[in-house]
Amino acid sequence: MPAMEKLAGNFFLVGLMGAGKTTVGRALARRTGKTFYDSDQEIEARTGVRVATIFDIEGELRFRNRETCVIRDLAQQRDIVLATGGGAVLREENRKVLASYGTVIYLRAAIDDLLARTLHDKNRPLLQIADPRAKLESLFNERDPLYREIADIVIDTSQQNVNLLVNRLIDQLLESPEHRKETD
Repeated sequence: MPAMEKLAGNFFLVGLMGAGKTTVGRALARRTGKTFYDSDQEIEARTGVRVATIFDIEGELRFRNRETCVIRDLAQQRDIVLATGGGAVLREENRKVLASYGTVIYLRAAIDDLLARTLHDKNRPLLQIADPRAKLESLFNERDPLYREIADIVIDTSQQNVNLLVNRLIDQLLESPEHRKETD
């Protein structure tokens, strides 16, 4: 097991569904001694229902309102890793909050990888359609510029081992002086 890295600040993971935000986020939090949150899981904990149910009953707009509140609340905490929902960047307010309160890490993956990772997941309301590939391509084209706009680090998660990916990510974080914690 690699040693725990001493890195200051919050880390916010953005990217499309299936990019690995929750998996990488958990591993990054373990390695850095930070608290991990997933914005979708936090919404489910606060409402008592699944994200897919919120989409069905309240629609995407109300879901996005809930998401904005959760991101605003969590981003102001200290020493966290937050995996955001894929569409969190659609709102300018969310982009500003994420950019202001931590380091934004864009986990980017090829459409084929995203499709393979999400194909059988029934908890992806936007992909419960006849042509999920076309939807992923459309989402990528719409959101990639927004992810890049706020990203401090862009890292490719296609065909990557999680531990190697986290090692690469920590190496990049260690290169920037604002993340080094003073040791006693």
